[in-house]
Amino acid sequence: MEKTINNKAWFMVLPVLALVAFSAVIPLMTVVNYSVQDTFGNNQFFWAGTEWFEELLASERFRDALVRNLIFSFSILAIEIPLGIFIALCMPRKGWGVPVCLVLMALPLLVPWNVVGTIWQVFGRADIGLLGYTLNNLGINYNYTQDPVAAWITVIVMDVWHWTSLVVLLCYAGLVSIPEAYYQAARIDGASKWAVFRYIQLPKMQRVLLIAVLLRFMDSFMIYTEPFVVTGGGPGNSTTFLSIDLVKMALGQFDLGPAAAMSLVYFLIILVFSYVFYTVMTNVGADKPQAKGE
Repeated sequence: MEKTINNKAWFMVLPVLALVAFSAVIPLMTVVNYSVQDTFGNNQFFWAGTEWFEELLASERFRDALVRNLIFSFSILAIEIPLGIFIALCMPRKGWGVPVCLVLMALPLLVPWNVVGTIWQVFGRADIGLLGYTLNNLGINYNYTQDPVAAWITVIVMDVWHWTSLVVLLCYAGLVSIPEAYYQAARIDGASKWAVFRYIQLPKMQRVLLIAVLLRFMDSFMIYTEPFVVTGGGPGNSTTFLSIDLVKMALGQFDLGPAAAMSLVYFLIILVFSYVFYTVMTNVGADKPQAKGE
């Protein structure tokens, strides 16, 4: 007996498709249009072809900003993913401590991005900031407005403080979904804590870890507000990421053509890296042998 296929359900999706087309596709096509044209004002545009893309890819300014972005994003992943897993493993599974820990973990996520930047801008100041004042009194020369290393450390620690909670909550959700029977079997077999983590907890967290890696990479690669508020891209250009450089080019210099080309290349880089992360992590999970009963 053949199964009847009802395509009328697609009509329910049309409002969503229209909303996405209005909020994403149409602005994207506008950016594509600007990326192949030049303007001298008065709403007059001239065909430029691939000139802006060629100029961008040959630009040392773009390559330096890209390298800074990659270093920042991979540093964030290397810190936040292991730290998030560790904190999630230490959180209680039952009792009154569960809601307390969940609320505490969620608090940093509720702070707006510009407020996070302002908090750390004041917190790190050498004259009135608790962090800067304390470090300088301990003999550590800390000034994120003049020292590139201090600026990088400040931006990274700020992002870790703000977003590690997201990794923790995702990992904790994966951990609490593991049936108790797995732990009972591990205790009967005399498995160590490392073996339980390696063969039970980590494989069961794989899907949430994939989400965490993708979200944290995309967000860290597009970071703008926090470092802009704290350092403004300085000292010099040491913390000028692609997003900050793009805003400077589009709004500061009003170079619409180069800015549009840069935004498209920026988007493609994020898309490619996200696809690579997704493919690698899903293939690694598919290659692992499944235990009996899974």
